[in-house]
Amino acid sequence: MSRLPPEPAGTTHLPCQYAALPSPPHSPLPLHPIESSVLTGETGIDRQLWGNGTPADRRALLQAIDHSLTYLATPEAESAYANYSIPQFTRDRVRRSLIRFRQLVRNTQSPEELQAAVRREFDLYQSIGSDGQGTVKFTGYFEPVYAASRVQTAEFRYPLYALPPDLAEWTRPHPTRRELEGNDGLQGSRGRLRGLELVWLRDRLEAFLVQIQGSAQLQLTDGTRMSVGYAGRTDYPYVSMGRELINAGKIQPENLSLPVVIQYFRDHPNELNEYLPRNDRFIFFKETTGTPATGSLRVPVTADRSIATDKSLMPPGALALIHTEIPLANAQRQIVPQVVSRYVLDQDTGGAILGAGRVDIFMGTGQLAGDRAGRMLAPGQLYYLLLKE
Repeated sequence: MSRLPPEPAGTTHLPCQYAALPSPPHSPLPLHPIESSVLTGETGIDRQLWGNGTPADRRALLQAIDHSLTYLATPEAESAYANYSIPQFTRDRVRRSLIRFRQLVRNTQSPEELQAAVRREFDLYQSIGSDGQGTVKFTGYFEPVYAASRVQTAEFRYPLYALPPDLAEWTRPHPTRRELEGNDGLQGSRGRLRGLELVWLRDRLEAFLVQIQGSAQLQLTDGTRMSVGYAGRTDYPYVSMGRELINAGKIQPENLSLPVVIQYFRDHPNELNEYLPRNDRFIFFKETTGTPATGSLRVPVTADRSIATDKSLMPPGALALIHTEIPLANAQRQIVPQVVSRYVLDQDTGGAILGAGRVDIFMGTGQLAGDRAGRMLAPGQLYYLLLKE
């Protein structure tokens, strides 16, 4: 959904990833066992499930668990766990952990009761983080909603492209973004993208952000809605526009966020032609006929309950607990950061999500989700839960 996976599957977002974060030091294992007594105080108290939340919050978590159980029944999951580096994480144990946790979510009556049950019944494994001490950088991604047209018009000029049927045969290095669509993003019909136009957007920056997020809901001019998702990409590393702006002295590192980057280009539209072509990674799309935003495990991702991690290191589909500061909307729809613990499912990956010290949280669909994702950048801790043997 909102991310660009290393492989052509799933959402692939490039998290709020507008700044490249340092890679963690090499370690033989990304997770290590810890005592469940770490779940004291507010750690492990998921207040969104009771009190501060609504029944819908609990239903969302249960739905996310069901999506992971669907994945764990696939041959892909069998293969992933056959090769997983931490022997305690078997597909069967991860599956049984989800089933038992689902029962606890349904039957416990308070976040404190759930916390106590988790301490009693589950083993905890903590990510070593980016520093070997458990420090994890959290960012956010989302699924945007933009206006679009199925036909090119004077107003809707910037295409999203379908996957070239011969992409696997393209010589490498692949064409750059500039070679594919020109400096202004309007030259694709003159080259090898001709005829692959899937839909047109009115704003070049919006079209680029769909590539960053990896999927979108599009409100079409004929009154219908179209959904698009990731289909493939060219073979280039991701280049952060935010980092490029920082390097050029255009914005200050402490001010970096997605809204700041967007506003900069709104104020300086002529600079789009300079900075956007610096990211040579080009994303192709397919129409998804209303399918919800889908992660790299090929199951839907759930707002505030799905995370993306480096799937070469972390257990796919597994139950996790995050403890970090997340931007939340209050009753006045103001976005306010709040330290939270939250149970999540590891269901996605991303082109900029590398190492044991990176997590991207799916914030949902639409403007509010985008505003939250754009402000999501905080340190925290990541734990995985396994049912005791």
